[in-house]
Amino acid sequence: MSENSHKGGSTMATTPAHTSDPRAWVAPLISTIVTLPMGLVALFIGGLTPMACDSCNGAAADRFHASFTTAWTVLCIGLILALIVLVAAWAVPHQLRYAARRVGLALTAPATVMVAFVAFMALVDWP
Repeated sequence: MSENSHKGGSTMATTPAHTSDPRAWVAPLISTIVTLPMGLVALFIGGLTPMACDSCNGAAADRFHASFTTAWTVLCIGLILALIVLVAAWAVPHQLRYAARRVGLALTAPATVMVAFVAFMALVDWP
């Protein structure tokens, strides 16, 4: 008897949850199309933020610089986390049983960008 044969002679039926999902690429693709431009816009606006305090001097400039440094770190870490979540959405196996996890990760990526950007704007001590 070969290694792959079963005692009853019949093969095991695969459950519907283990079947391949033909639409597994849709949620990560939409998330990529939304997340990457959002992240680039957030990075662009964050990069232009130091110009808000070009005319500042003294204590106002010191407060702005200290808050901007912290806020910039939060924004960069948030964008890196969004990228990691986006890659994870693509890396989830293409089976029906992982569809909810894949969609959840795909929705989390743009939400992470939004949270990071809102946190950035809130942390900056505007002049």
